[in-house]
Amino acid sequence: MAPIPLQRDTVQRPGTTRAGHAHGPRLASRTSLPGIPLAPSAARRFVRAALAEWTGLGVPAAVGFSDRLADDAVTVTNELVTNAVVHAGTTVDLVLGLEEEGGDEPSAALVLEVTDHHPARPVSGDEPGADTGPAGVRPGELPDPAEYGRGLQLVATLADSWGITYRTGLKTVWARLPVDDWSAPPAPPDGEALRRGLRAAEILAPAARRTERDDAVWDSRGAPAFLAEASDLLAGQLDEDLVAAIAGQLLVPRLADWCAIWLETEGAGPAAEPRLARVWHSEETGTEPLRAALEREPLRLPAGVGPGPVSVPVPWPAHPAEEDREDTPAPPPHPGGRDGAALAFRITAAGRALGTVLVGREGVAQVPEAVASLIEDFVRRLGLAVGAARAYTRQATISRILQRGLLPSKVAEIPGVTSALVYEPSDDGVVGGDFYDIFPCPGDRWCFVLGDVQGSGPEAAVVTGLARPWLRLLSREGFGVGEVLDRLNRLLLDDAMEAAEAAALMVAAAGGQQLHDGTQSRFLSLLYGEVVPLPDGGVRCTVASAGHPLPLLLRPDGSVRPAADPQVLLGVVEDVAYESQIFDLAPGDTLLCVTDGVTERRSGPLMFDDGDGLARVLAGCAGLPAEATAERIRRAVHEFAEQPPDDDVALLVLHAD
Repeated sequence: MAPIPLQRDTVQRPGTTRAGHAHGPRLASRTSLPGIPLAPSAARRFVRAALAEWTGLGVPAAVGFSDRLADDAVTVTNELVTNAVVHAGTTVDLVLGLEEEGGDEPSAALVLEVTDHHPARPVSGDEPGADTGPAGVRPGELPDPAEYGRGLQLVATLADSWGITYRTGLKTVWARLPVDDWSAPPAPPDGEALRRGLRAAEILAPAARRTERDDAVWDSRGAPAFLAEASDLLAGQLDEDLVAAIAGQLLVPRLADWCAIWLETEGAGPAAEPRLARVWHSEETGTEPLRAALEREPLRLPAGVGPGPVSVPVPWPAHPAEEDREDTPAPPPHPGGRDGAALAFRITAAGRALGTVLVGREGVAQVPEAVASLIEDFVRRLGLAVGAARAYTRQATISRILQRGLLPSKVAEIPGVTSALVYEPSDDGVVGGDFYDIFPCPGDRWCFVLGDVQGSGPEAAVVTGLARPWLRLLSREGFGVGEVLDRLNRLLLDDAMEAAEAAALMVAAAGGQQLHDGTQSRFLSLLYGEVVPLPDGGVRCTVASAGHPLPLLLRPDGSVRPAADPQVLLGVVEDVAYESQIFDLAPGDTLLCVTDGVTERRSGPLMFDDGDGLARVLAGCAGLPAEATAERIRRAVHEFAEQPPDDDVALLVLHAD
């Protein structure tokens, strides 16, 4: 049976726990699970994924997410969801909340809430809707195992507090687990993101308790379940080091006592030494001696070796004859004090060698054939994950380089005007469709541009890469604002543009990207303006908007009005004559230009600019300098919805000094 697909919704809200603990803003992740036997395993994965997400985001309390806390949260979740499935059999709603309290003694806690939809019986001695223990159980007492099983006894042991809330048609069991040492100082900034990522990987793929290994579990059911779990955990990881970290913890100690993963350096050539990306040992004291032994002699398989297992010498202890020589340093002691067996597997993807996995077992002459076959299947999935992570890294790198080439390295300073710019692409790995520019022109003129290309990726990059230099060229040739848009519109409809798009589509196809209708990516919304300083202060502005959110003019008295008229998008209609509007930007006036990532920012069915929302925020910026105005609007856009923006956010503020 396939694993249950999880959908996680993360929100931040104030409130009070079911336990009655007051707290500040609460971070919560929620999901719903069908009332079937697979629900507990899906719930366990959900909790680990939520903890890993919060850790990766750098949530302050995440520094206190110890292995014990993660294991306790997963155990409590397993018991509560199992009880809900067994005794109710309905859909199960699961909420994992994180509460933080500041003050002299800051504290934090995880709060788990599991709700079923089975009509509940009355609660003895309590009003319906009250927080209490199981029906008929006084506070402080444990439930009767004969009636409730031993799961809730385990919950009572692990949780700081717990209880049951009955409502009409609903029953919620909650448990509160305190977070330890959450006020510890954060890690130094250098490499902080990678450290958080590695910690998140450890939460996602925890090492199992050290027990006697039973290879009989890898039968026709155990092996597919393990591979399915591995595929879920490895899929979607975009950093090859995190992939290696998760892989090591999946292998040890389930299938091996220790493992090491080398990754080839991409583009370094066949002579380059592979990089030891991860070393993992079932005994904590064994990791560093193992790493030292492996770093002295990096493992490299011969070119002709395929994906199957290759028996290799155990890295230590060294040969007895070498240990007896006085001039040979003593090798590090084997952590377990035993010899064993080691197998190496080549990591491949699309026929390319990406690295090597070395696994070892202590105290055995050989690794069982069934286990070796299972590890081989696992390494195939590891190769796909590493290959996907590298492909993403290549695309992100190319996009960043391309982005730097598509946007100006710096914008010109306009005499008598202070400018402020906010540019936030929605996806760092893909070229954004928004672009901007401020540049000088002959005749004591300065021009500014804010544009938004339909679509993203290579198709949008082609339009951006051509539109910005075209605008500079046309502006410097002395054409007026409306004439510049007329000529740019004809260029976008020209056959040469289609040829350029065809080249972009070929690049996208070679990279395995999804292709879109090239004609749509030529649509361009643009706000283009020209500024001329006035002798008595301020500047004269000439602007035109082609399918773009209208610029807003803010006066010192707080009044706001549109500074241009709406006109059709560029690249849509051939026979169109664009018109411009002229106005003076007096000292103290502010002109705000934004893309639709601002005006169409969504919170449920609402948009940020509904009811002139942008104008209301801008009115509150009267008297502020350009930088403060830009920051206030940026903050308002982010605070409008709980989720991060899903479109590029770009805004330009011009303030007359």
